[in-house]
Amino acid sequence: MHEPALRAAAFGGDPRPDPAVLRGTGTPRARLLAAIVLGAQGRYASAAALLDPLRTAGDPLLGSLAASTLAAHRRQLGGHRKARALDGEAFARAATLHSDPDPDGLDAAGARADALLGLAADNLALGRLSAARRLAARAEREHAGWRADVRRGWVGAEIELAAGQGAAAVAPAERAFETAVARGARRHATKSGIVLAVALRAAEAPDHRNISDALVGKAMATAEECELLSLLWPAALVAADLRPGHAEEYRFRVAEVLHAVLRSADPCGRRIAGESPWVPAPGG
Repeated sequence: MHEPALRAAAFGGDPRPDPAVLRGTGTPRARLLAAIVLGAQGRYASAAALLDPLRTAGDPLLGSLAASTLAAHRRQLGGHRKARALDGEAFARAATLHSDPDPDGLDAAGARADALLGLAADNLALGRLSAARRLAARAEREHAGWRADVRRGWVGAEIELAAGQGAAAVAPAERAFETAVARGARRHATKSGIVLAVALRAAEAPDHRNISDALVGKAMATAEECELLSLLWPAALVAADLRPGHAEEYRFRVAEVLHAVLRSADPCGRRIAGESPWVPAPGG
């Protein structure tokens, strides 16, 4: 009975549900949704405790979605090699599946798109730009709905940024932001705002700095309000670059948030964060 509230938290306009909703998850799909919400809050250990049993419970669709969700959580902590293995597992489970469509992409096409876009992001972080482009193009052929469209915009922008093409990163970032806002997906709009801010800054157009600054400010405010710690510390890192006069203040906030996140991570999450060059040391 908690699934509508969990969907609203995971994919809609209410990213911070009543804590009782997260505790009272009965069905496997509800547990998947709860894990997505917990991961967004930076509560990675609690999310992993829900996701690991789903990966091996026998339902290949939920197993695929659980593996790609766990991969996203590992990636958020800089664990791209761990994430790549999980995304590969997710794709293998979903490769030949068929299912009825789901409004938020919790279906076979959505599972394949999640896995492929995750693999694209993993390969990009590992320096495999061409592989990332190929995987992102494969994901586009799935026609998996709004959530895949948003994630494809994120990955497409990140690919162009990695290629040094700041101007080319703007269009996919804008599409992701517009899609998430139109859908009323507050968490996705928050991340899209961060990605778009970075893309606009990299494009170096004269009017982009103020727009980037406003996007990051809104992203930080939403992440604070909704307790989206997985997005708060990246937003604060971007703010430190955009607002050099307040950089130390933002970096202090990054350290505070990361300390809280790592306290709520499982041992694997803490280890990969400590080893990652992408994640700042929480103490500074």
